[in-house]
Amino acid sequence: MGALVTADELATLLDRAVVKVVDVQYNLRGTPGHELYAVAHVPGAPHLDLDVALADLPGVRGRHPLPDPARLERELRAAGIDDDDEVVVYDQATSLAAGRAWWVLRWAGHPQVRVLDGGLAAWRQAGMPVTGEVPTPRPGDVVVRPGSVPVLDAGGATDMARHGVLLDARAPERYRGESEPIDRVAGHVPGSVNLPMTDLLAPDGRFLPPNEVRRRAAAVGVYRDTPVGTSCGSGVTAAQLALALHTAGIDAILYVGSWSEWIEDPRRPVVTGGAP
Repeated sequence: MGALVTADELATLLDRAVVKVVDVQYNLRGTPGHELYAVAHVPGAPHLDLDVALADLPGVRGRHPLPDPARLERELRAAGIDDDDEVVVYDQATSLAAGRAWWVLRWAGHPQVRVLDGGLAAWRQAGMPVTGEVPTPRPGDVVVRPGSVPVLDAGGATDMARHGVLLDARAPERYRGESEPIDRVAGHVPGSVNLPMTDLLAPDGRFLPPNEVRRRAAAVGVYRDTPVGTSCGSGVTAAQLALALHTAGIDAILYVGSWSEWIEDPRRPVVTGGAP
């Protein structure tokens, strides 16, 4: 089962009632996801809040640390997810939040999850209906099994940067430490390599074709057999990057805490400039 689904494919799957779709529209800054959801979403799709369900409270583990398993299970069950369901998640267009949802569900032991490529924008562009009506799903029975995919902590990220490739998905100016609009310290993890997530997206928010993702990954030293981790500011764009690599047959391990966790310990070194 591929990780991505098109709008036409999703419409067919919904007509056959063989998937459940979940809205994860989200903005770090700007209109909150629940407000976007209230305006328009795929009919029948409940909303899952990234900050509530897909991450724990910010702190020393970063701005979007691993979610509390019990709370995640409650939120998924409230969204009507059963243990044997195939799930499709989507956000506005770029799969930023959907990538995080895809990764979290797999971490939680629910591998039957795919992402609507291009999100709600692609759905609407395909002429599919949207609604503001909020569904009331029957409670699901999904069981969260945390740790079902590997995760990097700060020590693991250090080792990955030394013995594999630790990719930093942030914009180049944030990676170099020239601009830091969110976190209190600018720079990057020593040895990490910049591969901006925007370089793997088409202008409409869809992922680039797998062969192009592989080509751009190879340009920074990542191949199918390369040990690779992904990082960003807080583990959201890093999950999106892990999804992009997955579509190209490259398995990556997420550094969930990412830069916002790294800088919580002043003993950890900070690098600025263009060199790893």
